[in-house]
Amino acid sequence: CSMWVLLLMISMLAPLNDRRRMLAVAGTFVVVEGVAYFLFMAAWLNLFLLIGLSRASQLVIAAIAIVAGLINVKDFFAFGRGISLSIPGGAKPKIYQRIRDILQAKNLGAAIVATIVLAVLVQIVELMCTSGFPALYTRILTLRELPPASYYGYLLLYIAAYMLDDVIVLAIGVTMLSRHRLQEKEGRWLKLISGVVMLGLGVYLVVAG
Repeated sequence: CSMWVLLLMISMLAPLNDRRRMLAVAGTFVVVEGVAYFLFMAAWLNLFLLIGLSRASQLVIAAIAIVAGLINVKDFFAFGRGISLSIPGGAKPKIYQRIRDILQAKNLGAAIVATIVLAVLVQIVELMCTSGFPALYTRILTLRELPPASYYGYLLLYIAAYMLDDVIVLAIGVTMLSRHRLQEKEGRWLKLISGVVMLGLGVYLVVAG
C-alpha cells in the first residue's frame, strides 16, 4: 500500500523538476512511514509480552496470517475481485487530492506538514494490507524469550529491511525524476510473494507448538 503511494507521489513530483523538493517531501513520507510502523510493531510486541506465551493466541495469529496469505495469493490470480487487502478504491481519490495539495503548497514547510499527515493516514490504511507481518514477526520474537533490548534491536532490523525498498525507490526516483507508477502486474507479484511468506510463517506458528 505505502509503496503504491510513494511511487504515485514521486511520479506527481517529477514534472516539477525540483530534486530538492522531491527528496524533502518523499523522504519525509518514508521517514514517517518507518517511525509509524516501528511504533505499531512495538505495540504488537508489548501486547504479546503482556499476554505471555499463550498457545491460544499463537493459533489465533497463525489463523489470521494464513487467511491473509490466502487472500493475497488469491489477488495474484483474481486481482481486485472479492475480498482484498489493499487500499480501498474509495480512498484513492482522497490520496490523489492530498498529494495535489502537497504539490500546490505555498512553501516547502507546508508541503512537509501535509506529507506527514498523509503518511500517518496511509499507515492506518496500511494496517489492512500488512498487519499480518508485524503480528507474526513479533509473536515469533516473543517465543524466543529474549532480553528486552534484543527485542527492540530485532524490531529495528525488521524496519531497516522493510524500508530498504522504499529508500531504493526514492533514490532512483530523485536521481532519474521517474514518473513510474506501480502497475497491476507488479502489484500481483507483490501480493503473491507476501501471501506465500504469510502462509509459511502462519504454518510455522501452528507447528512450532
